[in-house]
Parts: sequence; C-alpha cells; structure tokens
Amino acid sequence: MAIPYLPNFMGSDTPPMAAALLLPSSVPLSQPIFSQDDYKKAAAYKAVEFVQSGMVLGLGTGSTAKHAVDRIAELLRQGTLKDIVGIPTSKKTYDQAFSLGIPLSDLDSHPVIDLAIDGADEVDPHLNLVKGRGGSLLREKMVECVCKKFIVIVDESKLVEYIGGSGLAMPVEVVPYCWKFTAVRLQNLFEDTDCVAKLRAVGDDGEPYVTDNGNYIVDLYFKKAIGDLKVASDRILRLAGVVEHGMFLDMATTVIVAGELGITIKNKELDQ
Repeated sequence: MAIPYLPNFMGSDTPPMAAALLLPSSVPLSQPIFSQDDYKKAAAYKAVEFVQSGMVLGLGTGSTAKHAVDRIAELLRQGTLKDIVGIPTSKKTYDQAFSLGIPLSDLDSHPVIDLAIDGADEVDPHLNLVKGRGGSLLREKMVECVCKKFIVIVDESKLVEYIGGSGLAMPVEVVPYCWKFTAVRLQNLFEDTDCVAKLRAVGDDGEPYVTDNGNYIVDLYFKKAIGDLKVASDRILRLAGVVEHGMFLDMATTVIVAGELGITIKNKELDQ
C-alpha cells in the first residue's frame, strides 16, 4: 500500500519505512530520508483514497493540492475513477486540471460539492485553518464552504498551537481602492497583538500581487494569539474594503498530516 505514496518507494516490494508513512509510530525516523515534498505527496495520495467515481470534487490550490490533482488525473486515466467533475479553486488549478484531462465545471452548475481536497498554511488543534498564502483564499472558501466533506492535506510543519502561531501571514483579500486605508484599519483591529499589516507585492519593482479576482492581499502578522477566532473573523469582515480573510473556521472535516512519524488522520467529529 505504501508504494504509490512516495517516489523513493517505487519498484520495491518491501520498501523500507513504508509502514511508518501509513501508520503513526512512536519511533522517529533515524535519518531524514524523505523531503517535505515527499510528505506532501503522501498526504495528498492518502486523501485521494476517499474519492469515489461519480463525485463532484473541489480541487485545491498550492504545492500540496497539486499532488492530489495529479493523482486524480492518473486514476481517471487508469479507469479506476470515472465520471468525476472537478471544481477548481484558482486559475492555476484550472489550467493544471484541464491539461490533465479532468472534466471541469463551476459552482453555478454544481452548488453542492461531494468532497474537496486542499492544503493549508496553518492547522490549529481544533482543525481551524489559515489558507491563502498562495493567493487563492476567496475561491477556495467559496468552494470549500459548500462541501459535504473537506479534507485538508498538510505536512507536519503546518501544525500550530494557535492561528497565527507560525508568525507568518494571515492573508486578507481587499479591493484595490484605498488599500492603504483598509490595511491601517486591519492593523488597528489587532493592535493588542502587535499586528503588522503588509501589502503583498511581487517582482523586483514591488508591484501589488493581484488575485484571480482582481483584488489585492494584505498580509497580517501576529505576535500574539488573537483570541476568539469567530469574533476576529466578524471584525475583519465588517470592514468596508475587505473581501474575505484566510481563516477557515469549523470547515475542515478531516486533516491528513504526513511527517516523520507517518500519516495521522484527524477527524472533526472525533477531535471536537
């Protein structure tokens, strides 16, 4: 069963460390045999085991979700899966899935989705997420909020004690009009956490990053926990100029974590 999950294992009948990547173990690996991308691929392939023929699937965006899309396409070519319809969460994922021959549609045609598979930038102990460091948070949330089941796939580096605990960005998508005004208001909302708000920029000239929806992203950096997440979410969304934020609260039904101790599956109904 472990052979498909990691390229290191291909061609071996009894691959070393196969069991460790399928079942949690109390014994850590003696050496860092696998890369972070190997762990991402292992989590993605495990998630695709939940996919069944005839499903409408939300196709996530990012380096981890890419492996899941590749695997779904592979199973379609093999005939193991049939009659799949994919709903991409970004232009990038659309291009990838289209090039691989996955039939695609949208939320207008399929307002209810059987299953979505996507990565995350942070996962807290209650399975709340930070997403959107890749810039696709709005479409991801639109797709994943209407899923019957939402499987999140991560490597163990994405686990945090609290939302914002990595010290990295919590993205907020904003309209370009007077974005500085909006950024200041966002920063002031969380001044008690020593929050810093920065416009996401690209290239050597520092041009604003533009989302698939034509908006900008203001990244919030917290030095302390922000408290009640639902209260924080409401405060952000009440600001005129804000389109959506990257906190995905009470949305994940399953989180698959791959790391040195193997693959761990966390279920919302069991953990909360």
